[in-house]
Amino acid sequence: AGAAAEARFISSTKGKGLFATKNIRKGDTVFVERPVVSSQFLWNALYNYRACDHCLRALETAEENAQRLLGKSSLVLPHPEQCSIRKDLHQQCPRCQVTYCSVECRQAALEQYHQVLCLGPSRDDPTHPLNKLQEAWRNMHYPPETSSIMLMARMVATVKQAKDKEWWIKAFSQFCSKTANEEEEIVHKLLGDKFKGQLELLRLLFTEALYDEHLSRWFTPEGFRSLFALVGTNGQGIGTSSLSQWVHACDALDLPMLQREELDAFIDQLYKDIEKESGEFLNCEGSGLYVLQSCCNHSCIPNAETSFPENNFLLHLTALEDIEAGEEICISYLDCCQRERSRHSRNKILRENYLFTCSCPKCLAQADDADVTSDEEEEGEGETDDAELEDEMTDV
Repeated sequence: AGAAAEARFISSTKGKGLFATKNIRKGDTVFVERPVVSSQFLWNALYNYRACDHCLRALETAEENAQRLLGKSSLVLPHPEQCSIRKDLHQQCPRCQVTYCSVECRQAALEQYHQVLCLGPSRDDPTHPLNKLQEAWRNMHYPPETSSIMLMARMVATVKQAKDKEWWIKAFSQFCSKTANEEEEIVHKLLGDKFKGQLELLRLLFTEALYDEHLSRWFTPEGFRSLFALVGTNGQGIGTSSLSQWVHACDALDLPMLQREELDAFIDQLYKDIEKESGEFLNCEGSGLYVLQSCCNHSCIPNAETSFPENNFLLHLTALEDIEAGEEICISYLDCCQRERSRHSRNKILRENYLFTCSCPKCLAQADDADVTSDEEEEGEGETDDAELEDEMTDV
């Protein structure tokens, strides 16, 4: 089947956009895409959110997942047969013991980047250059996480290992690049106010761990900042969860009414209890670079949305409305609550996080509205913080 969407250049200000090549019905999957590169967030991994080191598939069973999030090892989940985790297929790297969900993922990682990044027996050695880099990053970028230095490390390792280095460099260069001023803003956003010295420290550690002459530009101050900004602008949050997989499978069960009500009540209560214990950090989380998805522009009235229904890094783009051939396919960078706020509030969030002002039909229709944020209208309702924005990006 031919692709239902293609990237096209729109203008120098908007860059690329994604357009339907045929009529797409509401509810249809527009495409399923695997990332060029992806990586789990470092704090997420440190806190025992166990995920495949390659595809981010959750490695715990749904029951183990719920027990850990609840802090309660005695919890038993009904319908254990609805859990999709196959522990018998899990594999470890024989040298450094990172875990994969399958032999295919172990092989794919080895072929693409893991030969360069495998720590072997130095896995727990704090003086190893890669461990120093990760420790420095964790000390600069606390949860809620939005990016990972290891995504950049995997980009470098991929080029290092590749026979056709130019092909990969070209693949990475198709992600939109920003002007120097915009790059400064993005880096600032990712690292916070102390960032000037931090970026230089990261660059030195990055160079010590990974320098390669084919990529010498990436290790210069300008090139490193560009790489940082590329990941900051194009990185798509990925969230996986064996518990949510189990819940979806349970929802689909054909049960007698009483049993159905009991199961639904159990699941509702479970989520309430987990929220008390673990807050909103339910998923294994990371980020990846997706060629097609990164071409999707934002709209406050999106006609498509991304999700990760296969419990791994495969991104599904699903139509929220009927989309006609030739029409632009847009997703929302804002969550549902943020989309309901005033045009001024929406654009404040978009400018701060993504460096653009929206001109979607909804924003144009509201162009004459007073320039007050929803907060000023409702006095002290509290700004939406980045955590919610991030949470939306990684919804499973």
